[in-house]
Amino acid sequence: QVQLAESGGGLVQPGGNLTLSCAASANVDDMAWYRQAPGKQRELVASVTTRFLKKYADSVKGRFTIFRDHAKNIVYLEMNSLKPEDTAVYYCNVRAQGRDDTYWGQGTQVTVSA
Repeated sequence: QVQLAESGGGLVQPGGNLTLSCAASANVDDMAWYRQAPGKQRELVASVTTRFLKKYADSVKGRFTIFRDHAKNIVYLEMNSLKPEDTAVYYCNVRAQGRDDTYWGQGTQVTVSA
């Protein structure tokens, strides 16, 4: 079992910045951030592998950066130039090291509004 602790959400004005963090209680392989807006399906925002290969949703490319501290099992999502359409609950997702099972964080609310 892997426990995840997320932090960093909040209310920010359009054009503002936020950084989310997610700390895992054990060694993990792939790490990712998803988000779910009201009335919409959960979608992948960004992911990073143990080899630091990164993927981004088209809607966040150039604005968001995912990075990880491999030694501490922490993944970050740096979000710049935030837009109202980025408003959602953001969830951390990780895959246990050497296994196929994945784990979700509790979610952290990001609201972009004037």
